[in-house]
Amino acid sequence: MVSVASTTLTNASVPELIDPNGEPELTQPDAVTPEVSDDQATAEVAVDRSKDLSAMVADLRSGDAGSHELECLATGIYFESKGEPLAGQLGVGQVIANRAQSSGRFPSTYCGVLFQRGQFSFVHGRALPHVDHSNRQWQTAVAIAKIVDGGLKDSQVGNALFFHARYVSPGWRLKRVASIGNHVFFR
Repeated sequence: MVSVASTTLTNASVPELIDPNGEPELTQPDAVTPEVSDDQATAEVAVDRSKDLSAMVADLRSGDAGSHELECLATGIYFESKGEPLAGQLGVGQVIANRAQSSGRFPSTYCGVLFQRGQFSFVHGRALPHVDHSNRQWQTAVAIAKIVDGGLKDSQVGNALFFHARYVSPGWRLKRVASIGNHVFFR
């Protein structure tokens, strides 16, 4: 047994966090890596908003979504609309984003929206299906997710909260707001 009275503590240097003038300052800036929010990550990529959707997708195409939330949004876009025109993929992404911004009607995150029970048929349990990130359709879904998340391009679906494929007829009594590719969008 070691006696507490007989132990000595070593002195460790602690960086000064406040300068004499009272301003916060790190004296060891190399030791700290600033965190980057999802919004900042999207904003760091210079995107010309005047470009058409196709050109924006080409500029933003990547295998890495950059965050877990953008990965969820891209996964939703990929599995629901990977074979659709870019405007249709943008519409699907916009519906997911609209749900996340619905002030309590749906979960408040992209991942929460996807995992809401019974909403997306590709979701089973609490895990998203695997996607090969070198796949060009995945890279396009990532680009569309970044465009939606950054509010870089308006979608024809506006404030739609629902969509379905043309080949189904769920009998919804909702306002139809757009039809793009193989999807019909509703509010």
